[in-house]
Amino acid sequence: MKVAIVSRKMIKPSSPTPNHHKNLKLSLLDQAFPPSFYANTIFFYSSDSNSNHGHNYGGDVTSQQLAWERSDRLQKSLSKTLVAFYPFAGQLKDHVSVECNDEGAYFLEARSNCSLLEILSKPEHKLLPHFIPAFNADEQLGSAVLLVQFTVFNCGGITLGVSHSHKIADASSTCTFFQRWAASTLELESVNNHDRISAVNNHDQISAVLPEFVGSSLLPPSDMPFSSSYVMNMAPENLTTRRFVFSAPKIASLSDKISRLLQQRGINITPTKVEVVSAVLFKCANAARRSSNPSATFKQAVDLRRRMSPPLPENAIGNLVWSFQLLVENKDIELHELVAEMRRGSAEFCNEKANRLKGEEGVSLVFEGNREEFEFGKMGIPMYCFASIWRHPMDEMDFGWGKPIWFTFHMCYKNTIMLLAGTRNDQDIEALVTLEEQEMTRFQRDEMLLAVAAVNPSVVVSHCRM
Repeated sequence: MKVAIVSRKMIKPSSPTPNHHKNLKLSLLDQAFPPSFYANTIFFYSSDSNSNHGHNYGGDVTSQQLAWERSDRLQKSLSKTLVAFYPFAGQLKDHVSVECNDEGAYFLEARSNCSLLEILSKPEHKLLPHFIPAFNADEQLGSAVLLVQFTVFNCGGITLGVSHSHKIADASSTCTFFQRWAASTLELESVNNHDRISAVNNHDQISAVLPEFVGSSLLPPSDMPFSSSYVMNMAPENLTTRRFVFSAPKIASLSDKISRLLQQRGINITPTKVEVVSAVLFKCANAARRSSNPSATFKQAVDLRRRMSPPLPENAIGNLVWSFQLLVENKDIELHELVAEMRRGSAEFCNEKANRLKGEEGVSLVFEGNREEFEFGKMGIPMYCFASIWRHPMDEMDFGWGKPIWFTFHMCYKNTIMLLAGTRNDQDIEALVTLEEQEMTRFQRDEMLLAVAAVNPSVVVSHCRM
């Protein structure tokens, strides 16, 4: 497979950023991420003409011609979107601020010599870097914080690969940005096709997705050096990422079993899907280690927006996520015991700590948790970092040609697990697991895992023409 870049350009906001918005202070939680940490999201779209909402684009155009027209509309709508999301068109000034100078987002157009079918029949994580913008991670201070790559396949299918600095946005923020961009593109599509009703509806959707940059007002940055556990997990070991899909019926069956075992011990808990899947993955990952130290740490990222009092707006932009962690000292812990510990840790964090993560007390809590993580690292206790975006509607991002066949993330941080919505059934859960290669070999053969999850099944949807 080959992917060739055919154009490079900077997409600037369609209107200049006002002077009073020229400098964005980052929060303490934003500060935790190094400038080299970019998050990568990739959407895969079919060339199926039935995905165009019935729009008549005019003329007898080929699927590839149609794809390039879509790229033009994406660039125009991105320019409009960057007016509200002005930090995304800026540059990292230092570790605690963004210079909102309207330099723009980096936009690449590329062409692939293969079809989507070849990629999605058995998706390989190692191929994903072909569909995201390449950059030098050591030169990110002063460079674009948002990079986009639009790739057209020989079948007319496309991928939209987006990289953004994690210093400015978490998963919820990114989802808000995509929703705004998609609505803006749909409005442009409707105007082009003289569909006034759709244009008005899409304009209303755009108006409803206005970002709020509130992070630094809650947790101002600190002069003290500070970094997240991801930095510890960026070591250059031989890492590999695999995709596992947990079907909804198997999750439900295991959840019922865990619930019965807990009830026998007087604990009335109905495990969530995420708790069940996370417990299986943590237990199997810990079992795959060859270490005399049985202890491991479970770390779960929690969105703070709904945990604050009063709650933060859903469209609040920044890293508004912190984690609770559990030290699990027994490698043979049973699943139901692990779920009970996870629920206890989550309740303690959400009820007692989350709302305190602001002001001076919040700064103290953040540094306390950070010190604890590094102490575990010094003792050789591995940390498994879990992040769930299962409920974020990434799989619904419609830019005018239907929802994506598949979306995924490219990541390569040791002992990191991301949970996403399933491709064929949004009640399924896809897990992206990154481990050392030797551990992954043992992990993906674990009978407990294979009883409830499929290893990298095809994501091809039969009705899509690719």
